[in-house]
Amino acid sequence: MEKSEEKESKQCEDEVSHLALDIGGTLIKMVYFSSSSSSCSTSAQKNGSEKDGIDASSENLNYSFLSGRLHFLKFETKNISECINFISSKHLQHYADVLCSSSLLMDGIISNSYLLRGSVNPGYRDDDALANDKNIIKATGGGAFKFADLFKEKLGIVLDKVDEMSSLVAGANFLLKAVHHEAFTYMDGQKDYVQIDHKDLYPYLLVNVGSGVSMIKVDGDSKFERVSGTSIGGGTFWGMGKLLTKCKSFDELLELSRQGNNKVIDMLVGDIYGGTDYAKIGLTSTTIASSFGKAVSENKELEDYRAEDIARSLLRMISNNIGQIAYLNALRFGLKRIFFGGFFIRGHEYTMDTISVAVNFWSKGEAKALFLRHEGFLGALGAFMSYQKNGITDSTNQLMEQHSSMPKSLFCTGNGFDSSTHADTKDNGYIECKVQIRN
Repeated sequence: MEKSEEKESKQCEDEVSHLALDIGGTLIKMVYFSSSSSSCSTSAQKNGSEKDGIDASSENLNYSFLSGRLHFLKFETKNISECINFISSKHLQHYADVLCSSSLLMDGIISNSYLLRGSVNPGYRDDDALANDKNIIKATGGGAFKFADLFKEKLGIVLDKVDEMSSLVAGANFLLKAVHHEAFTYMDGQKDYVQIDHKDLYPYLLVNVGSGVSMIKVDGDSKFERVSGTSIGGGTFWGMGKLLTKCKSFDELLELSRQGNNKVIDMLVGDIYGGTDYAKIGLTSTTIASSFGKAVSENKELEDYRAEDIARSLLRMISNNIGQIAYLNALRFGLKRIFFGGFFIRGHEYTMDTISVAVNFWSKGEAKALFLRHEGFLGALGAFMSYQKNGITDSTNQLMEQHSSMPKSLFCTGNGFDSSTHADTKDNGYIECKVQIRN
């Protein structure tokens, strides 16, 4: 990248504003909007993007475009000070209450969301807002209650608490309707994007795998019910993994599992049946009969097992359990489509494959596990979108997706959506966009 491009990219990153948080028991997920620099806007103007496909004449209002990005970041909840320091360093708290309702337009699909009010200047700061001790940031998750006083003390802001289940559903519905190539299947190393028919989206089962697991039957934009869940989720994997392997982080544990062999620890059907299948009931010799079962019959201590094998077995156990419970709930309500979200998955191939195999096995191939590229940010996105509920009616403001990437590939204008990229499903990614706002 040339120096001028690096400078341009840095400017795009620095002019940031408008955020929402999902503060979970293990991770803090953040979504925020950043306005691009003037050089980015100039580039967009040269491409004629400001006029393409958008008609606000029916409202008889004047509109302008603001180039920018919708960013996705995460922090460990135990290191919440890092999140607070980031917000402070970017002055995000000073923009919290200058949001209004708008519509997001990605790939031609309009969905409700909320951006700037009254000013297109990304460096704008309202003196009244700065002086007001009621600066508000939308937040969801249990941490919105637990850490409310901390955010008020450190940043002088109020966490406006948004219902967790409502946020998850709103975030999932938005992504499925508005983001091209958001959903995909993954089995036997094959990743296939799924085209979602927006007219036939509902009903579906949303399985959000965070510290614990919630299973939500979604029947419409605001119609849903939490029908089940389990305490065995991402927190279980991390907690047990930390105790058994001494790993210091979730990502370290996931990486360790890539190098492991669960067959060293898990008892398989073949171990019981002398290496053969139990064909009468459809169990192959490689089917897990008992997770960690071999540890019972072997005269070994914990230190005799490789940490990699323990991590692999643990990941397989939890993923299998989630996949089976998810399918049983889908069967209970006659649902064929099951979407999995939450930061437990992290775009991890083995995790997705295990969940997919479990759903495929128990459904006899009739149901499929579907995954989301922005899986970990459903709640934060839903909270971001809840600014709409401040009593301001929808306008025709629009956000158009142009590019989705990781920060290592910074662009001020994109040449379309790169559906082949996988990295942005894991960590701090962004969606590059245009925002049409009312002057």
